Amino acid sequence: MTQFERLTIDDIARLAMVSRTTASMVLNGHAERYRISAATVERVLQVAKDNHFTPSQSARALRSRRSNTIGLVIPDLTNSAHAALAQAMESQCRQRYGCQLVIVTSDEDPKRETEGIAHLVAHQVDGVVVVPCTGDAERYEKWVKRLPLVFADRRVEQSDIPYVVTDATETVATLVGDALKQGAREVVYFGGQPELSASRDRLAGYRLALAAHGLTEKKDWVYQRDYQRESGHALMRAWFAAHRRYPHALFVGSITLLEGVLAFINEAHQLAQAPGRLMTFDDHQLLDCLPLTIDAIVQDSEQLAEHSLRCVISMLEGNANPDSSRIPAHIHYRLRSNPRRPD
Repeated sequence: MTQFERLTIDDIARLAMVSRTTASMVLNGHAERYRISAATVERVLQVAKDNHFTPSQSARALRSRRSNTIGLVIPDLTNSAHAALAQAMESQCRQRYGCQLVIVTSDEDPKRETEGIAHLVAHQVDGVVVVPCTGDAERYEKWVKRLPLVFADRRVEQSDIPYVVTDATETVATLVGDALKQGAREVVYFGGQPELSASRDRLAGYRLALAAHGLTEKKDWVYQRDYQRESGHALMRAWFAAHRRYPHALFVGSITLLEGVLAFINEAHQLAQAPGRLMTFDDHQLLDCLPLTIDAIVQDSEQLAEHSLRCVISMLEGNANPDSSRIPAHIHYRLRSNPRRPD
């Protein structure tokens, strides 16, 4: 039993004193085709309005084979980069395509991700955009026969599923290269899961910069774990404990890792000591308010969303193999008077 009353089209027909068929024709926009009188149309619509009733989306989907909904699977809504992607996609779904976006999160757990995709498919979404949390191509192949599926932010090697990702390698190389030009001779890298394409692309950019400036990577410079805040804290704590100082320069592979790094620096030294140069992938306006200068790579969430949705719509229209895309990023250099000396 429930205290909530779920109205059906039968209830609307009864209240409007018309047949179920007439109510259905009116509410689904077919009154003119079936020559239903203006008075009847007005009465049915008024009853529906008074009772806050809209026709069942599931029933419409069964008739039209379209639900006008798109699914989005992202690892974490508290990650500002993923939240920005979700916001851009929701706005574009609504404004450009007249669709509703349905979001589920995977928490970087492949099992939860699969359950989330299955939930969206069961609710008859027209297509799914996934920020994959694993590089296992087989986990995704079973869905491509059911509906359009597109990867965003990360791609999966050995998979033909189209993807839309940030062109990270060159941008990371430019930012890390700038630190090397400014005299840094020790650049430490904190990254996420090494099996993810985003991790490989960002690390490739870091190593490209070292090679371009004739610097040999040391064994205690590169650390990869995952993109959770707790990992950033743990990596920074461990590096400081091993060296009793901060690195000359530090590149952090995500804003969530940076949150953990800053949490440790704040706990240990109230932000009074820090790496001489701090750089991160992904930006946030709050970085403008910190006493530390942090240069950031800015992804174009609007373009990532636009190209991802364009792929889904293209597949719905019959294009089985839409082109994948790499979206340019840019660097937000924050003004500095003098580079901070690491302590």
